[in-house]
Amino acid sequence: MTTTSAEQGYFTEDQSAEVVISRNANAENARLAEVMAILTRHLHAAVKEIEPTEAEWFRAIQFLTETGQTCSDWRQEYILLSDILGVSMLVDAINNRKPAGASESTVLGPFHVADAPFMDMGADICLDGKGEAMEVRGTVRDLAGAPVGGVVLDVWQANDEGFYDVQQKGLQPDFNLRGRFRTGADGTYRFWAVRPRFYPIPDDGPVGKLLRQLGRHPFRPAHLHYILAADGFETLTTHIFDPDDPYIHSDAVFGVKESLMATFRKIASAQELEAAGRDDWFWRVEHDFVLEPARAGA
Repeated sequence: MTTTSAEQGYFTEDQSAEVVISRNANAENARLAEVMAILTRHLHAAVKEIEPTEAEWFRAIQFLTETGQTCSDWRQEYILLSDILGVSMLVDAINNRKPAGASESTVLGPFHVADAPFMDMGADICLDGKGEAMEVRGTVRDLAGAPVGGVVLDVWQANDEGFYDVQQKGLQPDFNLRGRFRTGADGTYRFWAVRPRFYPIPDDGPVGKLLRQLGRHPFRPAHLHYILAADGFETLTTHIFDPDDPYIHSDAVFGVKESLMATFRKIASAQELEAAGRDDWFWRVEHDFVLEPARAGA
């Protein structure tokens, strides 16, 4: 086989990246060639800066091997690795740059379940009656401030012990703390849930071990998940967070944004309980969302 004129020839320490990149000159996909060139340059630069021993490099290979071996149908250890390095949030930020005034996005998370049941506005998504009752409500608007009707809100959360239903099959009912709602013409939404709590990302694998070695905790602060979808608007994947959570400033996956913090207010006065039709105290969370119009060509 003859070499192309683009190939740089023999490998040297000084020209390592250029030699490798040149061998990809005949790649069928130009985007793949571009991505591999950038990754190769940065990887070789990092290796030259770190100057790892052969033992250290082999340990890195073992770590990546263990990460892949930990993956299963219900667990993606490489996503966890991307999360704790901040890469997942960076990719989200790059792909979801928002105009001024639009609600910010954050990561989807690994526990979304498609086709959660549609529920009447004001319904309770908590199916097992456990936890501190919480009313969640707000309005969905466009950038001009007008309410948006017909928005499908897909909502889900962990329970008061920090577990999603899919993590506790047989202990929690299917679709516990999940539901979909559709806004009316006034753009408002309202449902009942339970106050969430912080929880750890899975930390019994290589990523958890890495966190411990780095002196980091595995916890995510308490939050509720949302996907908001409506014709004529960009779909928004986001959370709302409890600002009083002990891990609000150190989310293991860097998902917290200041604009996504909501106020959790305890409702206990007789007047407010009567107005809400409740006999006992509950939490109330109010958070509005602003959707951006669909982008041209999207």
